Amino acid sequence: MTLLAFGQSKMVRRPVVGFFHLIVYIGFIIINIEIVEIVLDGLLGTHRLFSFAGDVYYFLIGSFEVLALLVFVAVTVFWCRRNVLRLKRFWSKEMTAWPKNDANYILYFEMVLMILFLTMNATDVNFQNLDSGNPVSQYLYPYFQSLSSTTIHFIERFAWWLHISGILVFLNYLYYSKHLHILLAFPNTFYSNLEAKGKFVNNDAVTKEVKTMLDPSADPYATGDETEAVPERFGASDVTDLNWVQLMNAYTCTECGRCSSVCPANQTGKELSPRSIMMKTRDRLEEVGRNIDTNKGAFKEDGKQLLNDYITPEELWACTSCNACVEECPVSIDPLSIIMDMRQYLVMEESSAPQELNTMMSNIENNGAPWPYNQMDRLNWKDEGN
Repeated sequence: MTLLAFGQSKMVRRPVVGFFHLIVYIGFIIINIEIVEIVLDGLLGTHRLFSFAGDVYYFLIGSFEVLALLVFVAVTVFWCRRNVLRLKRFWSKEMTAWPKNDANYILYFEMVLMILFLTMNATDVNFQNLDSGNPVSQYLYPYFQSLSSTTIHFIERFAWWLHISGILVFLNYLYYSKHLHILLAFPNTFYSNLEAKGKFVNNDAVTKEVKTMLDPSADPYATGDETEAVPERFGASDVTDLNWVQLMNAYTCTECGRCSSVCPANQTGKELSPRSIMMKTRDRLEEVGRNIDTNKGAFKEDGKQLLNDYITPEELWACTSCNACVEECPVSIDPLSIIMDMRQYLVMEESSAPQELNTMMSNIENNGAPWPYNQMDRLNWKDEGN
């Protein structure tokens, strides 16, 4: 969590965008310290309540101004990458309507908030006359000097009110947008899977059955420990079958598309997009939530499920399980875990798998190997050159 969420270690793998994201990240945390003073000024009727701290205060305000300018530049760069350069990963087929607009709304929010903060400082005449803590706003101040003192004061108050109003609106908007990742990135990385990427979780019930088959002395009818009972179903067909970490993954996804940009299946034109898997999981979860709310806390069967209605088998079987998407995600989201759980459901509950896979499994069962050759013939190849 320290390395990924706080340290942004995966973000800076792509240096340019990582650098600008780091600026926005630091700016978001540090500039928000000023909100404490703004709120208290509003509640107490004071003006720059913490200015009694003298040079320390002016150093902080000066740092906030520099960061505000850098954040504005960084957000502008992000906007250009998305809307002018139109990078491919931002314009995939799943990035339409709300997902596309949501990203731009957040950028506009941040642009306006930074402009309002600098305008508020630039039109605070008493603050500007101190000529301290205003390394950026001092260059904006001359543009307002020709106005009357009443007008300048009005602009300063207007910027103050709009700034704090914008923050309060943004805090409410946050929970409906992909920007929720600024809160969930920390628990998401904390609870992420730290096992080796190539290690898959074995199902205890299946493992026990296989061991029983391999041990002639085992009692196939022994019930064993009750904790090892066969689960009601294998795998997952809907969001209610997924665990809470997988569901948190869906809400943490910021739809950046890094996962899909490195996915070999996606890059070769297959239907699979790891980002789309997470977005569809979240959409279905939202639908289930609304269903529960409508029915006063109980889910009423709606004839739909995540599998088939949202995610198709074609998408699931296109996955090579290479873990590139998991390795690339800046906040350790794991689309592969959802894909594998849904594959397990298809195979073990519906006996539905591609013909090639069914053939391979039949060969393993009958021949002990994926190939259609009798075990007695395995070494025949050595005689072919004679």
